Amino acid sequence: MKINRKKGFFSISAVAKIFSIHQQTIRLYEKQGLLTPKRSEGNTRLFSEEDIERLEEIISLTHQLGINLAGVELILKLKKQMKKMQQQMNDIFEATHTQLDRDTKEAEQQVKESAKQLLKIKQQQQITHAEQPQDPHIVDADNWEIEYEDD
Repeated sequence: MKINRKKGFFSISAVAKIFSIHQQTIRLYEKQGLLTPKRSEGNTRLFSEEDIERLEEIISLTHQLGINLAGVELILKLKKQMKKMQQQMNDIFEATHTQLDRDTKEAEQQVKESAKQLLKIKQQQQITHAEQPQDPHIVDADNWEIEYEDD
């Protein structure tokens, strides 16, 4: 039951009309702590978009699913905890992803440095081998090639 609404704040009478419920029902939800609308200087309830979305959810749970107010309160608290936990998981995932990127770049740099060192050693061995006579029983491991891809 999505309702198209304008942005802003709504009075209790406007909200009651939107959902076709009695104002007293809205006051009961507020008394139970399910809603906390802002108050004007004259102590008039001012319902924000978030308040209306929450009321829509409360009405759906109570009227359509038959859940009592204690159950609604529990569901809303659990949803809030789940949202908080999801945000924490997202933060952990993002931090892990950032650390993995850092570690990957560091490992790539180390591999490149190692490859340079191996190439130096290979060049030194080639110079040394060129000066020495070849022994047919020795296996030449200098022909190995290592390829690295740059990202």
